[in-house]
Amino acid sequence: MSDSPAARLQQLFEGRRLTPTQRRIAHSMVRRAADVPFLSSVELAELAGVSQPSVTRFAVALGFDGYPALRRHLREVAPVAAPSGDEDGYNEYQQAVQAEIENLRHLVGLLADPSPVEQAGRLLAASRPLPVLGLRAASSQARGFAYFAAKVHPDVRLLDEGGSMLVDRVDAAVRAGASALLCFALPRHPKEVVETLSYARSSGLTVVTVADSAFAPVARFSDLLIPAAVGTGLAFDTACAPMLLGRVLLEAMCDDLPDAQARLEDFDAGAAARGLFVE
Repeated sequence: MSDSPAARLQQLFEGRRLTPTQRRIAHSMVRRAADVPFLSSVELAELAGVSQPSVTRFAVALGFDGYPALRRHLREVAPVAAPSGDEDGYNEYQQAVQAEIENLRHLVGLLADPSPVEQAGRLLAASRPLPVLGLRAASSQARGFAYFAAKVHPDVRLLDEGGSMLVDRVDAAVRAGASALLCFALPRHPKEVVETLSYARSSGLTVVTVADSAFAPVARFSDLLIPAAVGTGLAFDTACAPMLLGRVLLEAMCDDLPDAQARLEDFDAGAAARGLFVE
C-alpha cells in the first residue's frame, strides 16, 4: 500500500459505512490530501460543497470527538508541508493543468502497490470475451481501451451505448464465456451504468472498475475498483488520470496474455504491408 497522504486518508475511510454526503467529503479530502490537515471545517465544507455541520458529523462518524480532533489526527499520521501558495499567480487554465498534475501524483502513489492492477490484468486477460463498459463521459475511455485491447486480446466487446439492448449484450457476453467486465465510470454517473453493473454481477461476471473515486456510486457493484481522480477546474471535467490508468491496465493485461507480443508483431507486419500509416 502506498504511504502517500492520499493513501493514508483512503485507509482511514476504508470499511466505513458513509452516507452520500459523507462520501462526498471523503472524496474531496482524498483529492486535496496535502491540504486537508490545514483546512478549517468551514473551508472543507466549502471544498466539498456541503454544510459545516455535515463536516462535524462526518468526523464523529469516523470515531473522533469532532473535526478538530480529526484534523489533529491527520497532522500526526500524515505530516506534509504547508501549502506554499505558488499557484496564486496561475491563471485558470494553468490551475486546471496543475490540478491534473496533482491527480497524476495521486495515481503514482496509488500504483506504489501494484497488486490491484496486477489482479485486474489477470482477470481481464482470462475473460473470453472481454466486455468493456463506458457510457456518456466515460465512453471515450472505454473506446480507447477497447481499441488497443483488441490488438492483443482475441475478443473485446465495447459497450458504449445505453438502451434496452445493453443488458442483451451483457447476456451475450456471458453466454459466450465472459468471466469479467471492465467498466469506466466517470461523473456524472449515469443510473444505467449502476444498473448494468448490478446485473453483470448477478450474471456471474467479476466487475473491474476504473472510477473517479473509491466512493463513487459504482463502488458497491464492483469487485475490484481502482480510483483515478478527474479534474473539475474547467467547465467540463478532465480525465487524464483515468485515461492513463486505462493504459496501465492494458499493460498489466498484456503481461498475462502470452501471445500479446506476437499479436502486436503480426499487426505491425500487416500494417506495413498495407501501407496503413504514414512514416
